Amino acid sequence: MGIYNEQGAALEEPEPNHTKIKESKRGSPRRHRMSAPFSNRRQHSKLPPRDVFNDMMFMVGGWTQKDPSCLVEQFCPEYNEWRKAAHMINSRGNVAVGTLDGKIYTVGGEDNVRCYSSVERYNPDTDSWSADVAPLSSPRSGVCLVEMDGYLFAIGGHDGTAALNTVERYDPDMNTWSKQAAMLTRRTKAVAAVLHGQLYVIGGNDGNMALSSVERYNPVDGTWSACAQMRCPRENAGCTVYLGYIYVAGGKDELNLELSVAERFDPDTMRWTPVKCMRSKRDNMSLVVFNDALLAIGGFDGVTNLKTIEIYSHETNTWRHFGSMKSKHPGGRVAVLRLNNAHII
Repeated sequence: MGIYNEQGAALEEPEPNHTKIKESKRGSPRRHRMSAPFSNRRQHSKLPPRDVFNDMMFMVGGWTQKDPSCLVEQFCPEYNEWRKAAHMINSRGNVAVGTLDGKIYTVGGEDNVRCYSSVERYNPDTDSWSADVAPLSSPRSGVCLVEMDGYLFAIGGHDGTAALNTVERYDPDMNTWSKQAAMLTRRTKAVAAVLHGQLYVIGGNDGNMALSSVERYNPVDGTWSACAQMRCPRENAGCTVYLGYIYVAGGKDELNLELSVAERFDPDTMRWTPVKCMRSKRDNMSLVVFNDALLAIGGFDGVTNLKTIEIYSHETNTWRHFGSMKSKHPGGRVAVLRLNNAHII
């Protein structure tokens, strides 16, 4: 079995005899197979080799009224395949997904009746979800969730009536959320990234239309300031930090059209520059860095929900097809847990 294409056939098989020793969390060695696709990718992109592949990647959720299953899948590079993981406790759409201290958190969201304030936490060691996490101060969907300085920040969202500029910070030691300085702009379905100790919130929708505006939070003095706008207004985009830049791709524009366009932000010049368009339009997609590779995963192309994955080469500024998940996850998001020497950081 391998990374699946859209028809379900394996694209590339793992190398059966290529093994590495990886330390477990208790210090005992475990034997892992390295997957062929990531080995091949390294040859093409000439990225520096690593002894083991330490990242863990999960596709979390995905909900529609017709398909309220909220599936969770984990990509297992040692077997080069996606495997089902435990479902979330509550089925809901537009849920925010983030990581903190080696766990995955899902925040807020909605079903066809109401918005949620509840928060769930996934433990990959036990493949189980718990609901013993403090809720947000109020129900909302379309929240943006990001980790910074050992805290989770839940940003903006929609309470069923209006877009919000609310910002809350979660302290895992106290299991409490606390209000932080509000954003300059109301935003739902925005994206966020942390770069050089600054928190950037990008795009989204103010309740009327998609935004190109960007603002930055300084945790030292707790203030927000406006930054250079994106080249393209967008909501529900994918966003991540890669090689010192903030990359944003996909989403929907102010005309409600699905996008394939991508761009990146340089914190030194404070400018956005275009990146080669993805092969597919992808609204509600995920953009993540997994084992040094920049991947665009899932989304909606205007006709169907996608299972496909694309990989980006920064050297050639091109995207290429890189397999597929097993299931479609309408509105689902990818979470990557990063490990170092088998210890989650």
